[in-house]
Formats: sequence, structure tokens, C-alpha cells
Amino acid sequence: MKARVHVSYKNGVLDPQGKAIGLTLANLGFEGVGDVRQGKLIELDLAESDAAAARKSVEAMCEKLLANTVIENYAIELEED
Repeated sequence: MKARVHVSYKNGVLDPQGKAIGLTLANLGFEGVGDVRQGKLIELDLAESDAAAARKSVEAMCEKLLANTVIENYAIELEED
């Protein structure tokens, strides 16, 4: 089973990389771009075949390592091989 974890800053948390991307897009002439938020995508190849067990395992990974839950949100996508 494959898992994708999307990690992004919570609303209200300063995102300096997103701000830099937004300013650079404006400097390149791309008008009409509002707030830019930057995040990360983590892809995992899991041996688990049960979706509920896989989700529980990935949630534990997120809580312990993959996301700083004080300032970041995460979303999990599961896909069977």
C-alpha cells in the first residue's frame, strides 16, 4: 500500500518560503496571485495491506516525526498497489 502525507503550515503561522515564492511570482510578472503557502509531500511504501491499520500507522508517524503538529497540519492519502 502507498501513502502520501501532505504537510502544510496551519493558518496564521508565518510561511517565509510561501511569501518568497509569492514575491518572486509577482516579480516575474504573474499578476493576481494571492497568498502563497508552501508545504511538503512525503510518499511512503507500506507493507501493510489493511487500510485502517495503514492509516493508523501513518497517523502515528505524522504525530511522532513527519509533522510538527503545533504549527503544521497533515492530510493522509492511501492507495492500494
